[in-house]
Parts: sequence; structure tokens; C-alpha cells
Amino acid sequence: MNKAIHLVHTAAPATSYTDTTDPQTIRLHITAENALASALHLLRATDCDAAKLQAATGRAIRAATALKRLCAVQLESGAA
Repeated sequence: MNKAIHLVHTAAPATSYTDTTDPQTIRLHITAENALASALHLLRATDCDAAKLQAATGRAIRAATALKRLCAVQLESGAA
């Protein structure tokens, strides 16, 4: 009996609930995305040394702070 295990599944369609009219929301969203992308870029570098790891950590913390502020803004506006 041949049993296949599906290790990959299709993702749900991406839905954004970000208010695209509020400049503060847009700025925080961009800040979080850029910081995460920068952290991943540093981590994926073939020459990722201690300095790059420390920089990636800083960028990830910056992203987390932006996400936290973005959540607070959306809670204040009643979007959540």
C-alpha cells in the first residue's frame, strides 16, 4: 500500500487588513517589511559572521517594534 504524505500545502490567499489611507499605518508597515527583509538578507549571506548576525538581530528588533506600533495604531482606529 502506497501512502503519500503531503509536506507542502497551498497557502490561503493573502489578505491585507492594513489601512492604506493612514500615512502612519503605511509608514509603520513599510518600516516593518524593510527591517524584516534586511534581517533576512543579512542572515542568508554566505559570509554571515557575528557582526552580520548582530546587525540582523537589530533589524529584527526594529521590525518587531514597528509591528507592535502598527498593532496599536490599528487597535486605536478600531480595525482589529
